[in-house]
Amino acid sequence: MEYTIVGFPRIGEFRQLKRATESYWKGEITREELLARVKKQTLEQWDVEKNAGLSQIPVGDFSFYDQVLDTAFLIGAVPARYRAPGLDRLDTYFAAARGYQGEKGDVKALTMKKWFNTNYHYIVPELDDDTAFALRFDELKATILLAKENGVAARPTLIGPFTFLKLARFKGSKSAADYVPALLAVYKELLAEIAKVHDGWVQIDEPQLVKDQSAEDIALFKRIYADLLAAKGNKILLQTYFGDVRDCYKELVALPLDGIGLDFVEGKKSFDLVEENGFPEDKVLFAGLVNGKNIWRTDYAKKLDQLKRLGAVAKNVVLSTSCSLLLVPYTVKNETKLPAEVTRHLAFAYEKLAELAELAALAENADFASAPSYAANRKLFDEAALRIDPQVQDRVKALTEKDFRRDTPRPERQALQRKVLGQKLFPTTTIGSFPQTAAVKQNRSRFRKGEITKDEYDAGVRSFIKDCIALQEEIGLDVLVHGEFERNDMVEYFGENLAGFVFTENGWVQSYGTRGVKPPIVFGDVKREKAFTVPYITYANSLTEKDVKGMLTGPVTILNWSFPREDVPIKETILQLALALQDEVCDLEKAGVRIIQIDEAALREKLPLRRADWYVDYLDFAIPAFRLASALVKPETQIHTHMCYSEFEDIIPAIDAMDADVITFEASRSQLSILDSLKENHFETEVGPGVYDIHSPRVPSVEEIKAALRQMLEKIPAENLWVNPDCGLKTRGETETAASLKNLVRAAAEIRAERAS
Repeated sequence: MEYTIVGFPRIGEFRQLKRATESYWKGEITREELLARVKKQTLEQWDVEKNAGLSQIPVGDFSFYDQVLDTAFLIGAVPARYRAPGLDRLDTYFAAARGYQGEKGDVKALTMKKWFNTNYHYIVPELDDDTAFALRFDELKATILLAKENGVAARPTLIGPFTFLKLARFKGSKSAADYVPALLAVYKELLAEIAKVHDGWVQIDEPQLVKDQSAEDIALFKRIYADLLAAKGNKILLQTYFGDVRDCYKELVALPLDGIGLDFVEGKKSFDLVEENGFPEDKVLFAGLVNGKNIWRTDYAKKLDQLKRLGAVAKNVVLSTSCSLLLVPYTVKNETKLPAEVTRHLAFAYEKLAELAELAALAENADFASAPSYAANRKLFDEAALRIDPQVQDRVKALTEKDFRRDTPRPERQALQRKVLGQKLFPTTTIGSFPQTAAVKQNRSRFRKGEITKDEYDAGVRSFIKDCIALQEEIGLDVLVHGEFERNDMVEYFGENLAGFVFTENGWVQSYGTRGVKPPIVFGDVKREKAFTVPYITYANSLTEKDVKGMLTGPVTILNWSFPREDVPIKETILQLALALQDEVCDLEKAGVRIIQIDEAALREKLPLRRADWYVDYLDFAIPAFRLASALVKPETQIHTHMCYSEFEDIIPAIDAMDADVITFEASRSQLSILDSLKENHFETEVGPGVYDIHSPRVPSVEEIKAALRQMLEKIPAENLWVNPDCGLKTRGETETAASLKNLVRAAAEIRAERAS
């Protein structure tokens, strides 16, 4: 049996790409040095994939920032404003990804959104009426030829035209259908150029097909592929992932494709589709059976049974991953501090390659049950469940409906809070974190290495907090934060202080661009054993007469940005997390903290891709979990939350039902598109749509921020509007942060004065 993968990680085992790219941005290395490092890493990773025995190796899955942005540059869909400064191609690419502010101009970055139901973020393509597609094949061609020179069984990988159009943002009068002729022309040219240098498979990714499809969507998809496949020169694999293709399976298998990739992990109906409708004998089924999104070992008995089922309906089956391995770390071998009881349950990218090889071999072995690899796997899955705490489970079982709500209605709370807290019109604040300077990182690093004591570490943190409070006082912000200098990551820090988690040393996963995260692993039942944010927050409160927010990460976000267990339902773990956070919220309130922010940045991240599943499979327990975390506070205690990186318009009623007092949204990159939905749904929560993009180094002007606030005031009642950046400031520099916040405070003051006159 042949086996392959959908895609591979690209940040490097030890984040080499991040360091090289950021060095290039700082001018520390040249463009040529950057490209040389990328080539070296690419060849090393291909060797790993070759040695694993993959029959086909994805080529073109590398990206400096994002594969959707790569596609836009590949086909010439680059807005004119990024070409105007006259930067070279690579710097133009980075300007579109992260903005540019310098001697050659000032441009904001393109919008960034979540990649389907993952923690990866893609750059949204932007098409206007003047967009003229033009193929730029040289870079992909060079990669294909490099693979050929090095004996790689390459499968060039592309984002498909249907998904590209559905993800794009249209700025002019044209609709998606209007772009089809020109887009098809450039894709056909692309396939023709690939055929000149490559003889074999080409992978075209169409994950959009796993979302709800209207009749118009299906017609558009059929129109695109009927034309595109009419003159194909290579074998074409159409690859889907993150769900099933229930709306268009029959149309898909009827196309003259050579292979179809289906997800049998997240695709609820994938097995039903192939078993009830059959699979064409003239096509290859690329069966996504090994989970590409989670880090647990694969249950061989289960997968071998599934392979047998598929073999009964499909003549040609290639074993594959459910999606790209971009979403998991590189290898468990780099985890030297985790105990064997943990690591034997884990499979990162390299381990998944080995699992594919073992599964493929077992599938060909009539006596697989006696094989050592099968016996070892069976022993693992016959072990007891992961770490269990009966007290935690009993506490969840004892919950009743009244435990999920505050006693005082929100309008009454808001009036009381404005009076008690003395908040003026358009209060200014930040989302939580301040720049993580070299000194902050060094303090943390020295403590972890044992070079300083806990008391010395805490003294350093208190010094950073003191400076941060002083800076905010100087800038004139109304509601302050302590800066989060004790936190390496908004989720990892909480996992470290809660029982039930384990942590990696090098388990980095790309979130966006050069930003990586090390998701904690939920390895058992979760509980809080002692207060952990209270000392830092109360110290910050002691330094000022203004309110300092208590900063917590919410239960849904902690779970969504961790690798969850697979032996219990997600709902149970979220409720365990909510109860743990409830204990911390109550201790903050007892310590005199009057404003507590419980961030749910990733609320939408695990929202099912199909609307029919939104509530029963997610929102019906995710929203109550937030309420549970804050249900016991007094009415005058103001509960904030924050959300970013997501499209919220279609779940605004659910967000309002969280019963927070104030919510801040990431909004600037999406051009404040959320405002109409807030007004249409009579949004009751006080709200702070972000007035500037913190993912870009550029400094917004006062007039730019005032224009955003005026736009907000057309849709949001003045008494409900807060003024804040898009997100936390940890990735920004100190100088640009201070300049941006000063402009923010000044803009709010001038708008406040305008309203008063």
